[in-house]
Amino acid sequence: MSKVKIITDSCSDLPKEIVDSYDIEFLNIKVNINNQVYYDRHDLQPKDFYRLINQGDEVPKTSRITPEKFKDTYKKALAEHDHVLVIAFSSKLSGILESAVMAKREMDSDKITIIDTKAASVGQGLLVYQAAKWLQAGKSVEAVVQDLLAAASKLEHIFAVGDIEMLKRGGRISKTKAVMANVLNIKPILHIQDGEILPYDKIRGKKRMISYLLEELEKKADKPESQIIAITYSENEEYALKLSKEIEARFKPQEIFISEIGAAVGSHAGPGTLALVFQNSEKTAKPEVY
Repeated sequence: MSKVKIITDSCSDLPKEIVDSYDIEFLNIKVNINNQVYYDRHDLQPKDFYRLINQGDEVPKTSRITPEKFKDTYKKALAEHDHVLVIAFSSKLSGILESAVMAKREMDSDKITIIDTKAASVGQGLLVYQAAKWLQAGKSVEAVVQDLLAAASKLEHIFAVGDIEMLKRGGRISKTKAVMANVLNIKPILHIQDGEILPYDKIRGKKRMISYLLEELEKKADKPESQIIAITYSENEEYALKLSKEIEARFKPQEIFISEIGAAVGSHAGPGTLALVFQNSEKTAKPEVY
């Protein structure tokens, strides 16, 4: 059985215990806050990140991983492994995938496979987790790539945004719309369609988040009892835990894992977000392999 090294980035919002358990190479995204440079989930943990952004008005800035960093990582991985599998953040949301592909082309290696998941946050993380489990079970890298493409093509991400201040700061919504949404207690619902974040719906009141996500899971999930379902959150862990408990009671999935949104994704999503990721019964994306 060939030795395969999985490489991903901290946009995946994978819990540390999963990264460590499967020896995943985890590249940390650079984040600039108040002219101070940090690395997501290395020297800037989620709780510290939200404390920093709550203290000021500046929008954090993230930097993509460079081709040089990918080249160095590939070389080290291939010194001890037969193949490298890169499971990347959506190419429509970041230049990370482009850097990964550029590095592969410069190395001219057929031992590197890169997947544009068209996924984000814990959606990307869920694909990484599944790939690690499949490889550990003895599947070939070729079989895992095909299974990943199939899984990514039906991956549903639904985000309930708890605080629209970050959307306003980042220019995703106007100041007028932000004020009106706050006055009316409206929470935007976003989703990812073929790698892009798009408006999906809106709800009134933070407490509606959980029931809304449960309704969407019931409407859209393909056999939820046989799935690994992922939940991620920012500064509202109690909502994530309650959502997990409700999903377990109602759908009894194969597994649920919960993670906290880190600085790379949190720089855009902001605090108060609650997201649910699962397999849809219909296609949602066209992932690609390089």
